[in-house]
Order: sequence, then structure tokens, then C-alpha cells
Amino acid sequence: MTILPSRAGTKGVPRAARERQVLAAATAGFGRHGYEATTVAAIAARVGVTKALLHHYFGSKQDLYLACLDPVGDRLLDGIRAAMAEHASGAPPTALRVLRALFTVLDGQREAWFVLYDATLPPDSDAARRAAYYRGAIDELAASGTAELLAAAGSGDPLDADALAHAWRGLCTALVRWWVNHPDESPEAMAQRCARLFTAGRTLLADG
Repeated sequence: MTILPSRAGTKGVPRAARERQVLAAATAGFGRHGYEATTVAAIAARVGVTKALLHHYFGSKQDLYLACLDPVGDRLLDGIRAAMAEHASGAPPTALRVLRALFTVLDGQREAWFVLYDATLPPDSDAARRAAYYRGAIDELAASGTAELLAAAGSGDPLDADALAHAWRGLCTALVRWWVNHPDESPEAMAQRCARLFTAGRTLLADG
């Protein structure tokens, strides 16, 4: 990513602050509409700067996408790893700790999850490869967690673990999508809601 050294801002706004505004608008745009349908011109208009200035600050559209992707990808990995490593007495189950971490990381930028899981990225591009790296790393963590869960339940079938890992990814995506449509729900409220849903699910399966 090319960022020129000038610290000048626009309309009295310091450059660092303007860059944060651009990244917030770009993350929302990429997350809501996908890479293909999001234009640099639309992001610039939303922030109130020119397209030329945005290119001056961030370079190409792909550079801007990567500037949005890397911070959220790194924060998600750090948050999930920390949640999985927690072994405090009385701590919630691993799945609930991971969901709480996910909601906490995404709070304020909920659409960022869909920046990571964007099906419209150009094939064989740096953007697609970088997103695939983060998705793969998250999938590895999910595979580790689901394999441990199944082993504790007496299942050693690798296909069971693979199916559960895919189901987990779909569950996370569905929950974040619901959360985006319910902006008043805090991360803690979402974590508590998931705990209630998990309890209800266990009850339903037990009754069955």
C-alpha cells in the first residue's frame, strides 16, 4: 500500500483523522455491497473528499480494501485465540467465549466481517489471497475447537469435524448478519442471547 508522507489534511481535518474516516466508510461499503460493487468514487463522496485525494492517501481500490481488511483480520485472530486459550474457573464454554470475542472485535464495524468473507474479490488478486489467509487461519482455529468438542463427545470421525466447522462458520455469519440488522444490540447482549439459544438448543436435542 502506498501512503505518501504528507500530513496535510483537507478542509481543516488532520490527515490521520481523514484517513480514519475513509477507512470507516470503505469498510462499511465493502462489507455492505462487496468489493465488486463498491467504487472509490462512492467512498470519497461519502467522506466528502475527492477521488484523487483518496487515491493519494491509499493508492488503488485494492490497496484501500487491504487497508480495511488487515486490521479487522488481525483483531479477529487475536480475539479468537485469546478466547480459546482462556481457562479460568467458571468461564463460559469455548464456543460462547469465541462468539463474545467476535462481537467485541466487530463492535462499531459490524460489516467488517463481510469484508473478510467477500465472494466478489477478483480471483488470483492480492486482495483475494489476503482474505483467504485470514479465513484459513480462522478456519484452522474452528477446526481445532470442533475436533476437541467432538472428541469429548466420543466422535473421532474427521468428516464430522469438517461438517461441524463449516456449520460453525455459517452460524457466525448468520449471527453477525442478524446483529447488523439490530444495531441496538451490544456485544454483551449478543453474547447473552447466544448463551440462551445454546441452552435452548441443548434442551431441544435432549427432548428429541
